[in-house]
Amino acid sequence: MKEYDLKKLIEDKLLLDSKLKEFLSKKILLKQNLDQNEIEGHIEKAEHNLRFIHENIRLGFIDWSVTGCYYACYHAALALIMTKGYSSKNHLATLCVLIKEFYKSCLTKEDIEILSSLLDYQDVLFYVESKNKREDATYSTKIRFNREEAESLRIKSNLFVTKIKNIINEG
Repeated sequence: MKEYDLKKLIEDKLLLDSKLKEFLSKKILLKQNLDQNEIEGHIEKAEHNLRFIHENIRLGFIDWSVTGCYYACYHAALALIMTKGYSSKNHLATLCVLIKEFYKSCLTKEDIEILSSLLDYQDVLFYVESKNKREDATYSTKIRFNREEAESLRIKSNLFVTKIKNIINEG
């Protein structure tokens, strides 16, 4: 997803609602009861992926490290949307729920006062950028990626997962 498309989803409530309705009707996105075990499982998977990233950078498997960064963030995102009673089988559907339920421009003033911690634009943008990097690492024939870039993504992934865990724990 390009930054322009992300901005459209963030700025156009009708487009966002339309996408969510489409995902729900196709059962790509499901409303369900809150499942604490599922939330904890996604967080454990995110933390597992963070360890995987660290080890693979050390061993020189940079392409798999980039892929791991994305999945660490994705599992954290799945845990977060579950707190609102959603489960997702699609990356874009997950992103749409993050925007709808957690991005501050989509919440009323009262909602902002209730929630102490929200995802900001940079967190949502990082989520999209890491997905694009993951696609390059997974589907490209390149096996050489820049170690410094992978380390930077690892740090951002750690921060993203930590922020999600804090939002869940404070909620």
